Amino acid sequence: MKKIIIVGAGGFGRELLQWIKDVNEKKTTWEIEGFIDDNLDALKGVKIDYKVIGTIKDWQPKEEEEFALAMGSPELKRKVAADLKERGARFATVIHPTALVSEYADYGEGLVMFPYSKLSCNSTAGDFVTLLSTPIGHDNVIGDFTVISGGCNIVRNVKIGKDVFIAAGVCIAQDVVIGDGAYLGLGSVVLKDIKPGAKVFGNPARVVPKVK
Repeated sequence: MKKIIIVGAGGFGRELLQWIKDVNEKKTTWEIEGFIDDNLDALKGVKIDYKVIGTIKDWQPKEEEEFALAMGSPELKRKVAADLKERGARFATVIHPTALVSEYADYGEGLVMFPYSKLSCNSTAGDFVTLLSTPIGHDNVIGDFTVISGGCNIVRNVKIGKDVFIAAGVCIAQDVVIGDGAYLGLGSVVLKDIKPGAKVFGNPARVVPKVK
């Protein structure tokens, strides 16, 4: 049986610990080792039954270990994944038992799906995508390292680029294209294409001007 280490001991990591336990409750899959985090005191004062066992920057992956990224920043996920993979790390796919994945859906390495997430038919999620309790409808494409927060509504034929962050409660209309590195703010209603790197908020979503 593989060992699993959670990368990041913040709130996301603590939630992910519970979802991994839920996977093991359904079918014993991993031996949980604990967390790695560059802040060794990240769990100080927190009620939890696993510890920070080392730092990310110093950890040397072993053959029997798999890793699960628990980070909300696409940029940080990309950097940490690259650093660990250079040292030989392999990443687990963590799909909560209540999540639904169509037999006609595809996904890449390191997918994390929180409870009640859905990846519907003919939709594709790239490497290191995170779905936090949100349904993805049919015929959608989600790029590598994108994070989609809880309570979103993404219907059909939406193309979401790489390194996109989508905050909670965002709705995206059908046939919309979201460019790489975009940021969709809390509760935004997206009715038209979003350019790469744009930051949008509101209903309907509007680009937030960059501060000079």
